[in-house]
Amino acid sequence: MTTSDPRAKLPDAPLADNERLKDHSDYLHGTIAADLKDGLTGGFNGDNFQLIRFHGMYEQDDRDIRAERVEQKLEPLKNVMLRCRLPGGIISPKQWLGIDEFATEHTMYGSIRLTTRQTFQFHGVLKNDVKPMHQWLHQLGLDSIATAGDVNRNVLCTSNPIESALHREAYDWAKKLSEHLLPKTTAYADIWLDGEKVFSTEFTQPETQEATDKVEPVLGKTYLPRKFKTTVVIPPLNDVDLHANDLNFIAIGDNGKLVGFNVLVGGGLSMEHGNHKTFPNTAYDFGFIGLGDVLKCAEAVVTTQRDWGDRTNRKAAKTRYTLQRVGVDVFKHEVEQRMGVAFQPSKPYEFTERGDRIGWVQGEDKKWHLTLFIENGRLLDYPGKPLKTGVREIAKIHQGDFRLTANQNLIVAGVSARNKAKIEKIAREHGLINDDTTEQRKNSMACVAFPTCPLAMAESERFLPGFIDQIDAILAKNSVQDENIILRITGCPNGCGRAMLAEIGMVGKAIGRYNLYVGGNRAGTRIPRLFKENISADEILVLIGDWVAAWAHGREKGEAFGDFAIRTGIVKPVVNAAVDFWDESKVPA
Repeated sequence: MTTSDPRAKLPDAPLADNERLKDHSDYLHGTIAADLKDGLTGGFNGDNFQLIRFHGMYEQDDRDIRAERVEQKLEPLKNVMLRCRLPGGIISPKQWLGIDEFATEHTMYGSIRLTTRQTFQFHGVLKNDVKPMHQWLHQLGLDSIATAGDVNRNVLCTSNPIESALHREAYDWAKKLSEHLLPKTTAYADIWLDGEKVFSTEFTQPETQEATDKVEPVLGKTYLPRKFKTTVVIPPLNDVDLHANDLNFIAIGDNGKLVGFNVLVGGGLSMEHGNHKTFPNTAYDFGFIGLGDVLKCAEAVVTTQRDWGDRTNRKAAKTRYTLQRVGVDVFKHEVEQRMGVAFQPSKPYEFTERGDRIGWVQGEDKKWHLTLFIENGRLLDYPGKPLKTGVREIAKIHQGDFRLTANQNLIVAGVSARNKAKIEKIAREHGLINDDTTEQRKNSMACVAFPTCPLAMAESERFLPGFIDQIDAILAKNSVQDENIILRITGCPNGCGRAMLAEIGMVGKAIGRYNLYVGGNRAGTRIPRLFKENISADEILVLIGDWVAAWAHGREKGEAFGDFAIRTGIVKPVVNAAVDFWDESKVPA
């Protein structure tokens, strides 16, 4: 504890009930194993409803048929969604074939969902298949440890397939960070794998860090105050949207060799409608560190947040709120003390792109990489477009790897010149390559929302394709059909679709109604501002139509829509989200 301890500034209030739950969980075991045998419900009882999140799962139900089942005096059709741990998003063709088989034979929907967390999700797994699912993943060399809950979640890494050598080094660090920050409890293995060892749980306690718990030396018995997200980013591509994350390592190269990282802390996008104490925020620059200090730095940031985060109010528990409460300089100094190293001044870098490079590119290693655009990340066989089958057929012959991107797309990486034409043929035959896909569609994204997400207030994934048809028509009408606006839609304000880093963001408020945000930028470094609240999709289309017409005729050379919106005063920029995100005076009447 420091001399002037920031914990003294925490509210004098009872701990949130999640803290009791974690404290009494026996290091995440709970009574999950016994609960699996309860055939009276398709769901999980009591604390286990929350505890399964630490094992990578959320309990859900099919909301499309919820009312019908209630009428039939049946409980909702409960099932789980599982999110795999896949640091850096890399998976082998053999593993892909395994997850494809499970999704086909053991899920309600049969789909594989690529997510903004650079991994895949199974949706619709019934209770009897939950334990076999974990064992299936284990046989493939995969797991879902800590992809949800109050822990460090799946570590993202830029998928850049061109700078092959630098990407390989950065990806290795994403794996190391993931493994170092994982829970050390044996609960996952005990419950799902009958005690079989998953990976080494050896831990070396740094001399500068006081031991807090023998089982969980980094996370502690009650884990983190709230979820925590980490990325590794390779400029100039900000494809992971670093400002959506608590801890970010920006790779600094020298002649193609990784020499260290700039560290940014405290990004995050979730908020609550109308709650002015919540806000999205971009991350703060702490400085540069060398490669020898990466794990110490990550641990120092995590343990500082562990000890200083607000455990009384979960809405104020994320890292960005801790930074706001104690001060960025105070938090940074504590991190330096804990890791025993001072940050150096940050090295120069620039972001010029954010989306994925759809199509073929050739890397430094002369191998080819095919990025497939997967709308909303949903791999399923549709009439005339059997996407899931297509990826399976590619996996049968592909000798490189697959890379899942944080933009819900899929890269077939490391393709030899000999196999290039064969893989393209399969992709085209199955609708995985469509030359008519517009730039606007490629740069639009949605979260899952209905029917499976329990938090959804409005449609998102199912709504997006038709909405983009209408946006494309607006762009064509104004002769800018080859341009695009970064547009994102989420079913609620929790931030999964990263609408708070879009040029135009729509956040679900009620069925058919959204809050409309505008003014983010192409690089993903500016938060958009609320323009109008609780309006229909038709009203939004009218506004976008007017904006696009003005942009098409009045923009400066190369000016992106978000910058145009700020320059022309559609809204004023969000400069300091903690202070001015909710400032209604920044939107002209």
